[in-house]
Amino acid sequence: MQDPSIRAAVAAFGTELGPAVLQRCMALFRDDVFAQADATRCVERDVAYGPHARQRLDLYVPDVGDRAPVLVWVHGGGFVRGEKSSPEHPFNAHIGRWAARQGWLGIVMNYRLAPEHRWPSGGEDVGAVVDWLRAKAAQHGGDPERIVLAGTSAGSVHIATCLQQRGASVSVRGAVLLSGLYGATALEGQDAAYYGDAIMRPEQVTLEAVATSPVPLLVACAEFDPPRFQAETLALLQRVLTERGRAPRSHFASGHNHYTLAMHLGTSDTRLSDEIVSFVCDVTR
Repeated sequence: MQDPSIRAAVAAFGTELGPAVLQRCMALFRDDVFAQADATRCVERDVAYGPHARQRLDLYVPDVGDRAPVLVWVHGGGFVRGEKSSPEHPFNAHIGRWAARQGWLGIVMNYRLAPEHRWPSGGEDVGAVVDWLRAKAAQHGGDPERIVLAGTSAGSVHIATCLQQRGASVSVRGAVLLSGLYGATALEGQDAAYYGDAIMRPEQVTLEAVATSPVPLLVACAEFDPPRFQAETLALLQRVLTERGRAPRSHFASGHNHYTLAMHLGTSDTRLSDEIVSFVCDVTR
């Protein structure tokens, strides 16, 4: 269950985004996430999956087992920022630790950032990590045949782009999409750093491509997500229903916002994490 004091704090932030709200949200979970840092080791940091300095990943290996399911975490950051791990910013790394505690190989990746690198660079980087894991996961205790992608915000966009680019050849078992943009709403000014302008060109629209992808989906958004992200989630659910004949697995995270949706994973509020665990177990059997 969610701590009532955290719910009240998140509700007070409303649906606003920005650095000040982000810092307040981090403060709600910082002690819990820092405590996790000593509980799960990171086996390897800054492993290169490509030539660019941002094309690096960290591996979190479970204590026991071999050929474990692999969870790849793709962070958010509005296309222009984000870090897989840093001493001052334990978030994102906490997903790798949480994955390892489930008995999975946790992969937390960086990717190239806008405005230097624009669409579809993020999707290309996700695909490059999949390729790296197909070749290397077994060396680290992971099963290259049981890869699941998970991301939040811009990270979900990059996963959706990867699904669009690779189609049936994506070679993953599932995708967890948290509060992403899938082409259902018009681009906004801040998106231009990644997309190049404020017009969504036909080749950039991912909604239909994700809906028609053979990859199983878990789609989620938060109660206090900005309306745009809620609209995108609902549009994707409807399109998948139309294309596949049934809606995908989904979760509406009450008491959370755009930032805390991913930030709280691994804490005592297990509602979303339980859904993800069930999904990963189902698709990797």
